[in-house]
Amino acid sequence: MRAPAEGKLRMAATFLATLGIAVAAYIAIAEADGGAPACLTGGGGCETVAASSHSELAGINVALLGVFGYVLLLGAALLRGDVARMAGFGLALIGFGYSVYLTYLELFVIDAICQWCVASAVLMTALFAVNVTRMLTYVGT
Repeated sequence: MRAPAEGKLRMAATFLATLGIAVAAYIAIAEADGGAPACLTGGGGCETVAASSHSELAGINVALLGVFGYVLLLGAALLRGDVARMAGFGLALIGFGYSVYLTYLELFVIDAICQWCVASAVLMTALFAVNVTRMLTYVGT
């Protein structure tokens, strides 16, 4: 099986990063005044997660860090060459790892699930897969 063309991988990464920016920006805006994103499925998980001490890192809202990370991933997707491929991989690795950590906190520490956080984790996982494929297939070519 052949890997997708790099242009298709870049398009997929661009689409996923743009969606990630939208999701993270929504979370950040909803939490800006001490609120929480609306839980479409009910249950109050989003409010519980937003109110937890884990919703900030060094005093910065985690969702704002997400927006920043997705913007950097978008930039890496729009650029060509090995530096962009490696940057996309490194950024996606960090984002994926942090998403795994936050999901662990939701499941085992906070004891609540925020559907918007899950959506962001899914997007970051897909971005990681796309960037790994892009790096392994096209670095050095």
